[in-house]
Amino acid sequence: METKVNYTMVGAFVILLVTCLVLGIIWLSAGLSYETYTYYRVYMKESVSGLTTDAAVEFNGVNVGTVQDIAISKRDAQLVELLLRIKSSAPVSQGTRAMLNSRGLTGITYLALQDKGIDPRPLTILPGESYPIITTSPSLFVRLDTTLNRFSDNFNRISRAIEDLLNTDNVIAVGAILQNLTTISQQMMPLINTSLDTLQMVTTQTLPATNQTITNIENATRNMVAITADLKQNPAVLIRGKTPPLLGPGEK
Repeated sequence: METKVNYTMVGAFVILLVTCLVLGIIWLSAGLSYETYTYYRVYMKESVSGLTTDAAVEFNGVNVGTVQDIAISKRDAQLVELLLRIKSSAPVSQGTRAMLNSRGLTGITYLALQDKGIDPRPLTILPGESYPIITTSPSLFVRLDTTLNRFSDNFNRISRAIEDLLNTDNVIAVGAILQNLTTISQQMMPLINTSLDTLQMVTTQTLPATNQTITNIENATRNMVAITADLKQNPAVLIRGKTPPLLGPGEK
């Protein structure tokens, strides 16, 4: 007895199985979920080299979306337009700033969103725009480049100032000043030597004599004080002197 095969049923089953597999693969690869997303526009004023579509967008270090599109702005060729797909639950506000960043040694570039809570008002769509616009901040590389450029400019100014200071005329003038100082020093040496001799003479002769004179004056002053005291007690000293008078009869 021959087995009857319903090829129509087999074909339908195979098609259904393949369809389920394809849908399952799409579901897993696309990461389909019930999370809702909001689109934002960012205008970068610097090079976005290394940033690609599907690059991560992080809010204070937490992954909240991806970069959907990168293009040169049609309004201003100096700007780069980024279209971001961000989870609606992300607290994007007027105070949020977008900045390019890279991961350590890997060098993978991503877009970092930072918000310090300065202005918590929600973003709105401006006239003429299709999406809300997130304001940007310069990346670390731009800040370093700006700092290095300023340092280089300041160094060049200092170099030019030193070159101007050390030009031929100034060098000749400095040489003349040094020569004049040498001449003056040579002319002052005899006066300095004479002053040293005078100082030595004052130290070895004049000062000792002066000290002796001061000592004599102090002694004379003390004597005068003693004489004055004696005169107050006995004015007759001026006539009789200090010799005691002769004793009279009956005096001892």
